Amino acid sequence: MKPALNFRHVYSVWLVGAIAGTMVTVMHPTTAKAEPVNPVPDTVSTTESIYTPRFEKPQRPPASGESATPEVGNPSQDALKTGIENRETQLPFPVRRGVGGEVNPNSLIDTSNTSENTSPAEPETIKILTPTANTVLDIPSTTVILQYRPGAQVELRVNGNLVDRAAIGQTETDNQNQVVTETWYGVVFEAGENTLTAQATLNGVTEPPVSVKVEVRDAPTKLTVETVEAQIPADGRSTAMVQGQLLDKNGNRSNYNAVITLNPSAGKFIGADYNPDQPGFQVQAQNGQYSATLQSDLNAQTVRIQAVTTGLEAFTQLQFNTALRSNLITGVVDFRLGARGTNYYGSLRDFLPLDEDNSTQLDVTGAAFATGHIGEWQYTGAFNSDRPLNEDCNCNNRLFRSDQASERPYPVYGDSSTVDVLAPSTDNLYLRLERSAHIPDADPDYVMWGDYNTHEFATTSQQFTSFTRQLHGFKANYNLGNLQITGFYANNVEGFQRDTIAPDGTSGYYFLSRRLLIPGSEDVFIELEELNRPGTVLQRERLTRGPDYEVDYDRGTLLFRRPVLRTDIADDGTVLVRRIVSTYQFESQDDDTSIYGGRVQYHISRQVNRESWIGATYLGEDQGTRDFELYGADALISFGKDNRLIAEYAHSSNTSELLGKISGSAYRIEADVKIAEGIQGYAYYRSADTGFSNNATVSFVPGQTRYGAELQAKVSPTTTARVQYDHEDNEGIAPRPLDVLEEFLNPLTEPIPGSAVDNSLTTVSVGIQQRIGTANLAVDWIYRDRTDRLAPNDLSGTSNQLRSRFTLPITDTLTFRAINELTLSSQVDAVYPDRTGLGLDWAVYPGIKVSLEQQWFTRGQYSGQSITSLNVTGDYKLGANTTLTGRYSILGGIDGLTSQGAIGLNHRWTIASGLHMDLAYEHVFGDLLGRTGAGSRFEQPYAFGQSASALGLSGGDSYSVGLEYTDNPNFKASARFQHRTSSQGSNTVIFASALGKLSPALTALLSYNQASSANQKLQGLGTTANLRLGLAYRDPNDDRFNALLRYEYRKNPSIIPETILFGNGTGSEELLFSAEAIYAPNWRWEFYGKYAFRSSTSYLADDLVGTSSVSLTQLRATYRLGYNFDLVGEARWITQPSANYNELGFLLEAGYWLTPSLRLSAGYVFGEVNDRDFSGTRSAGGPYLGLTVKLSDLFDGFGQPQPRIAPSQQQDSQVEPVATEVPAEMH
Repeated sequence: MKPALNFRHVYSVWLVGAIAGTMVTVMHPTTAKAEPVNPVPDTVSTTESIYTPRFEKPQRPPASGESATPEVGNPSQDALKTGIENRETQLPFPVRRGVGGEVNPNSLIDTSNTSENTSPAEPETIKILTPTANTVLDIPSTTVILQYRPGAQVELRVNGNLVDRAAIGQTETDNQNQVVTETWYGVVFEAGENTLTAQATLNGVTEPPVSVKVEVRDAPTKLTVETVEAQIPADGRSTAMVQGQLLDKNGNRSNYNAVITLNPSAGKFIGADYNPDQPGFQVQAQNGQYSATLQSDLNAQTVRIQAVTTGLEAFTQLQFNTALRSNLITGVVDFRLGARGTNYYGSLRDFLPLDEDNSTQLDVTGAAFATGHIGEWQYTGAFNSDRPLNEDCNCNNRLFRSDQASERPYPVYGDSSTVDVLAPSTDNLYLRLERSAHIPDADPDYVMWGDYNTHEFATTSQQFTSFTRQLHGFKANYNLGNLQITGFYANNVEGFQRDTIAPDGTSGYYFLSRRLLIPGSEDVFIELEELNRPGTVLQRERLTRGPDYEVDYDRGTLLFRRPVLRTDIADDGTVLVRRIVSTYQFESQDDDTSIYGGRVQYHISRQVNRESWIGATYLGEDQGTRDFELYGADALISFGKDNRLIAEYAHSSNTSELLGKISGSAYRIEADVKIAEGIQGYAYYRSADTGFSNNATVSFVPGQTRYGAELQAKVSPTTTARVQYDHEDNEGIAPRPLDVLEEFLNPLTEPIPGSAVDNSLTTVSVGIQQRIGTANLAVDWIYRDRTDRLAPNDLSGTSNQLRSRFTLPITDTLTFRAINELTLSSQVDAVYPDRTGLGLDWAVYPGIKVSLEQQWFTRGQYSGQSITSLNVTGDYKLGANTTLTGRYSILGGIDGLTSQGAIGLNHRWTIASGLHMDLAYEHVFGDLLGRTGAGSRFEQPYAFGQSASALGLSGGDSYSVGLEYTDNPNFKASARFQHRTSSQGSNTVIFASALGKLSPALTALLSYNQASSANQKLQGLGTTANLRLGLAYRDPNDDRFNALLRYEYRKNPSIIPETILFGNGTGSEELLFSAEAIYAPNWRWEFYGKYAFRSSTSYLADDLVGTSSVSLTQLRATYRLGYNFDLVGEARWITQPSANYNELGFLLEAGYWLTPSLRLSAGYVFGEVNDRDFSGTRSAGGPYLGLTVKLSDLFDGFGQPQPRIAPSQQQDSQVEPVATEVPAEMH
């Protein structure tokens, strides 16, 4: 990128007026280029170099001792004179000029009303005319003008430091009024508050000093964000202005430049992204101010907006109100009279049924969508009598109609249009009635039937009562003042499963414990917790299907977009482990199942970052032979911005598969308090009974109780002290270790009970953190007292450990880190080992760093083992437990390809503009299994229910290298190679994809994926590979001919863990090819053809190979006799030679449009099936009549949108000025 332009900061002084012999001038800061012309408004380049600091400090003028005279034309003095001349005509008295016509500033004293016999007033010894008291300067230098009596000796000081008299640039004496006016140029001030003092000595007598307070805008210490509009309609078009400032420690706007990352919880920012290579939406703050435009989406909700820059963060809220759309209805009703089972355009599975019942019948089918408003209530409805609303052309019926990127139809429309699902429902009906609550920042009131989530049941104050599911059925929400009431009911739920998987450092495949998942029902999270302290999740990230992972619902697999490393390092050096947590529904044998729940929540305050409420929750689930019930209460109380209290109680009861009827309770209290300035306290109590259960929330350990407190105090600007006390009790039954594959392949909803645990741990730590120059040193003394109350008391013992951490910035971008934990006592703790760690952090780009870590375990249960990791990480936070990344999905466009960002788990290193790299390496020497207070850990492919504490960490090496190119709007490509090697085998993951325009009319797509099993213990599964090639032809200048071509190769697409039991003979390969084209030489004729072929090869044994192939041929011709008549002829042929199967069907139809919305048709259809191996030959055919009614022009215009003026379109802003060009849409 281009480097930022440099400008010279000068001041122009404007004369305001004169009052009774005292001249007062006020300085106004301006910015001018280094040219001898009048000052011009400040102009700052919006470009940025490859490595530009997030904060750009303004240029500093010459300090004391340097030349105080401006280099070109003395702009400060010129500005003073220019200001005087411009105001001359406004003064009520004449301006005295010198011989050369110059204005004498001392002549600006009005003496017109002064008597000639009256002598001039005796002036004070010294005055500071400019700057005036409490002036705020943009830059740390300004011009000082003093006025004193002739003959006086003057000293000028800033914060007690004498200013060099070389800064004096001009001295003028007014003998008549006995006043000397002296101008000091380039007087330098410090950032923040300054004291400017002037003192005169006259006739040997030192007069009392005079002083004024002057502030200089400091480096930013605070970031603000707000919206100009408090609410906008959720119509997908309305926009809101988001703006903010960088403030210094005194609350003044900082004059620094910075790059701000904006992250909305809903909607999208429009306009030019200042730095598209960075994750999120970037906007530049110029002179401490920034703004951006947020566009609403289609869902009414409270939107949380986060603004982030290096070390600073701010939040605000915006309301997306229910958009009251005009009435609209669209749909079709189709009447058909003909033979049963001969509907050519119906479902293929219903064509030529096996029962050969082809009696004449009248079929009536219809589908409709309607939206509009009745008063302040917006209604949305959809109905389809023939199929579920979410069913697609492949007969997939998924919750929320959510397609994955690899399954979406190839975009050929070329208009960059997008599709929003407004009426998702897994059955035939969707209804929603909604209005905006007349309460700021409140969720809308609504009642609905369709697909929904349960976000109202997963608030900040909920952990044990939290409930995250994707469901279908009835749901309602209503606000009565500050009381919010929510309820739901679903009558078609299937089996519910929770699996926790230990990653292996690659993207997958990660097999879940179940097959045949309910599409769209899954929730996937990445959790981080301490290696030696299971039960307390430190970070939880929710992932999004598509941008973050893909799921195979038949096989039950997860394939992530980037590798999931096994370990991480916390800021304090603690070793963390990652867990993949997935909850989902699966096809079960229970028919009579349902789930229902309700929540009431009273909002005490809805202010951003100071929210307060009290809530109560109830959930009930009928799982056939098993029932589940959960109820509880929770509260979040904020006392100002720095004090918060969370309290929660929960009780559950359910029927266990293994233990029968069980129940238990859970409690949680957390308090975060700012005791005084620089003193922060935190206290907590968390407890879950052994019988407590909730699989739809964050991970916890049943039977564990933890409580403690922590106090941090800032003793000095460079010293922080802390004291912490923690106590943990573990009791109950730990999961039984499993080592037989058959046990893993027989999944349960809960772990198999193992051995009992009954132990406690008390931890006391005292530490201090000291900043030494740019380095930081932290030292903690840790005392642990562990008691094991069950023989043979293996965990019992007392130990003392010294933990030290050291960080040293070597350069501006390179930081060295070291950590050491050394046991001082003779006895080593049974769980926490001694370790030494070294690390380097390289800030390759603001917010992106490459981290290299090496840790050695020297004593304790992991003695002799080590962890090595190399990873690209970032500091872009979306809020609690989420991380922002940029990822690209490809959409069709008029003049190119459009990149659409998404949230995910990606941290990219920008090598060059548009070229990104991410890399990762991890080495774990030895298996980190061992024991914790929650029980033993062991290797397992997945942990059932709330048994993540039993997951062990496998050793091995894994590495990943990825490249992504996005700079060319007509070509995008990415590739990634991952490999894992361990004692359990290896796994190689390959991703490669490219999309681009080979010519203006021809677009190509190529992708290749390869991976094997990444679960522990699942060895011997073959590699699954998928190669896809696509070509699309559409000439934008002549679209009479359009064509699509697709080729796909699949290897082992159906392999599952159960096939390991069969040994050899489980491999398979598939080849797919399809081509289709449409040709319309003129408006009368249209021809369409399609051919598809699939070949399958199954390796049943080493010497037994089965092959099969199936093909489809389809042709259609349409001829329009005029605007009212049309003729259609169509035929299709499906053949499978290996099964001796053939199916043929053809149709001839004539149609007449009685009106533009009413079509009468008549035709003849024939079909034949030849299935020699099974059902034999069957055929049917005959004439039919049809009537099709479009629901758009009925009832005197009902359903038609009312004419209105289209809103002005938002224009993308440009990063830098460019020459005028024709927009792409006008080509």
